[in-house]
Amino acid sequence: CSAASATSSILMAPMASPTAAAAAPAAPAALVAPSLATQYRSHSCDELRIDHVGQEVKLCGWVQVSRDMNHFAFVDLRDRYGITQCLFPNPGEGGDTSLLANYETAKALGREFCISITGTVVERSNKNKKRNTGAIEIDVKVLKVLTPSKTPPFLIQDETDANEDVRMVYRYLDIRRNPIKNALLLRQKVTNIVRDHLSGQSFCEVETPVLIKSTPEGARDFVVPSRMNPGAFYALPQSPQTFKQLLMVSGMD
Repeated sequence: CSAASATSSILMAPMASPTAAAAAPAAPAALVAPSLATQYRSHSCDELRIDHVGQEVKLCGWVQVSRDMNHFAFVDLRDRYGITQCLFPNPGEGGDTSLLANYETAKALGREFCISITGTVVERSNKNKKRNTGAIEIDVKVLKVLTPSKTPPFLIQDETDANEDVRMVYRYLDIRRNPIKNALLLRQKVTNIVRDHLSGQSFCEVETPVLIKSTPEGARDFVVPSRMNPGAFYALPQSPQTFKQLLMVSGMD
């Protein structure tokens, strides 16, 4: 249609009455991210931004690295979500005793010490663009060592210095590294997508036994003695289709 006819159609369109406008459904509220606050923290180590400057916050996590610069000590505090830099000023002799104690403790912190800090969010003079929290740091007022740590057997970072055999022995440390942690998080997301899709198609998820009565086949059985029935054994299922057939016959689709 022409521009003139389009304009006239707009001008001649009936206007909604105030009553009709009031009756219109409200727009859905924006989704709010769940709070990560606990008794040990008010925010995660990847949550604080320049908008939080001036706020008093509480963080906890592991020490990634501690650096003593004489006038200041810096600690990179890490949790599952990210890293935040913490600042510990050195007031010098005759200065604030609590700040001096914090400084002395901070410069002696080792890797993977678990600590809790309380302080004020301040803007960094030299920003780190490689971090989500690189525009701010925490001016620490209270420092508490929750758990000291021995020196880890390998570096807890993306590119580590240990082979797989060592990492498997200390798997709980290996999972703190981003490549392993992110793989677990990705697996959880994919599993949720599959489950949500199948649930939407009216499928029913049923957990089947890990150990069952032995069903002898070509492969060797991995058997586990039964404590309640001496002389009897459980085995890992070699015929998982047995459960599928049982559920199909029972009408579970």
